[in-house]
Amino acid sequence: MLTLENLSFRYLKPFDNAVDGVSAAIPCGIHLLLGENGAGKTTLLRLMAGLLPPDSGCCLIDGEDTAERRPSVIRRIFFLPDDMQIPTRDIRGFAEIHSCYYPCFDSDVFDRNLAEFGLTGHEDVASLSLGMRHKTFLAYVIALGVDLLLLDEPANGLDITSKKALRTMLARNIGENQTVIISTHTVSDLRELYDGLIVMSHGRLLLCCPTWEIAGKVRCIATPIPPVERIFMDQEAGMFRSIVVNDTGEASDVNYGLIYSALLSPARDGLLSILNTESDDKE
Repeated sequence: MLTLENLSFRYLKPFDNAVDGVSAAIPCGIHLLLGENGAGKTTLLRLMAGLLPPDSGCCLIDGEDTAERRPSVIRRIFFLPDDMQIPTRDIRGFAEIHSCYYPCFDSDVFDRNLAEFGLTGHEDVASLSLGMRHKTFLAYVIALGVDLLLLDEPANGLDITSKKALRTMLARNIGENQTVIISTHTVSDLRELYDGLIVMSHGRLLLCCPTWEIAGKVRCIATPIPPVERIFMDQEAGMFRSIVVNDTGEASDVNYGLIYSALLSPARDGLLSILNTESDDKE
């Protein structure tokens, strides 16, 4: 279990809090992290990884503070930024010197991931395009088998086929005891995989909720005319995409982009009041 307790961090410039009093309990599974530019998403990921010392509060993985950077904790966490650099020519050279610190690294998974991306692992990383570099790094970090994997825009630069391969890798290799947090602006790339939604805005946490719980409380619908009773509505391609109370008793698909838009609109308080209502049902 990943636990954030009143976590705050402020950069010297600008003076606004990049992360401001964030508290949440994030269970195992694959979670989508959304927020506008400057919302504090990357800072939050770095705090989770123990790469930044919080000004206050803490981030705990099974009760251990990630900021203390103990080997017992660090070997369980990996943060992949969107601009990762490695000190070797290729990813296989990096794996030789780096993977020994991660006891769950699986070389067979690494080889399979590379093959699915059409790579050998001997490519000169410095000469690769953005998308090819991302594929190289993703093939490796997914094979590390860490308990907490933090990915910042992992699909950036990937083509359609590579995004499909990434979905397959995550679905196949992420176990039930692992936690993956994916920060991205392209919500649809891995939509089928998300077990939870985390939304940040201006350094504050707006929502941290399992997908099944969202789906049980609200429905995301598309209709040719506006529904009479709605929490939020947006018009797109001639259709009215709306969030309504789920009074059917059946879970529905979650439109993450629509939920995010609602949380950044005047409808936010109404939506949060419904999502934060205690539910009698448990997954």
